[in-house]
Amino acid sequence: MVFKALLLLSAVAVAMAQYGYGPAHNSYEHDYAQPIPYQYGFDIVGGDHKSGDFKQTRSEESDGHGNVKGSYGYTDANGIYRQVDYVADEHGYRASVKTNEPGTESQSPADVELHAQPIQVHEPAYSAPAPAYGGNHYGSGYGLY
Repeated sequence: MVFKALLLLSAVAVAMAQYGYGPAHNSYEHDYAQPIPYQYGFDIVGGDHKSGDFKQTRSEESDGHGNVKGSYGYTDANGIYRQVDYVADEHGYRASVKTNEPGTESQSPADVELHAQPIQVHEPAYSAPAPAYGGNHYGSGYGLY
């Protein structure tokens, strides 16, 4: 009988702890989720410093009240670039994109402003290599390498 009583009390204790009836503790004692002001950024230049084959940038700052603004971007060796300036605050996330990437056009979908000035890129003509059929010096057929 004592075993049944202990088993019942254990089940009740588990059920109460599961639904928050356990010992009280203050979960907000150390609220580490509060925003704090910060500021950071970097610039990376690839290749040698004279040619500047590519460049990446990033900067961001927060006022400590949940408002964030920043930018990031890159420029490749062909001069194609993308620059994104953004703001995140009580009104949501808003971005403005400036680019000269081929195939882009200016538009404003989903609270994003896209300012496109695409350039013409002359890529070298590509021709696929001719397929080579036939055996090799190990024999011919499937699975022989």
